[in-house]
Amino acid sequence: MDECVYYTNRILDKGELTAWVFREKCPKCNKALMGKPKDKKTGKVKTRATEYVCPDCGYTLQKQEYEDTLTVNIGYVCPHCGNKADTSEPFKWKKAKIEDQESGKKKTLEVIEFKCDKCQNKLNLVRKMKA
Repeated sequence: MDECVYYTNRILDKGELTAWVFREKCPKCNKALMGKPKDKKTGKVKTRATEYVCPDCGYTLQKQEYEDTLTVNIGYVCPHCGNKADTSEPFKWKKAKIEDQESGKKKTLEVIEFKCDKCQNKLNLVRKMKA
């Protein structure tokens, strides 16, 4: 988990989905993995920080700029055809209208969209929102 920027494991209607994004090396020194800055007093990672910092050279990148260069790896079982496969997509959240299963209304949520390798149906990795 220390090597990941993002990780999730979801159960879909008739399928499942696991997604992870590995941290990349510093673009300046190319030695250490970029990460969120740590609090000097407690030594804990600042989870709400808006930048990523190299622990070796101190190079700083804004969160959006750094995350746009990353790739999300997705392992899934398609709920439409049952195909089990792996794929990779750019780690960019896009806004999409998705129908809420409970209320039947459409909501705008942030998703990473990809297609099943076998049946070509669109699948969405939805960013979890707090209720």
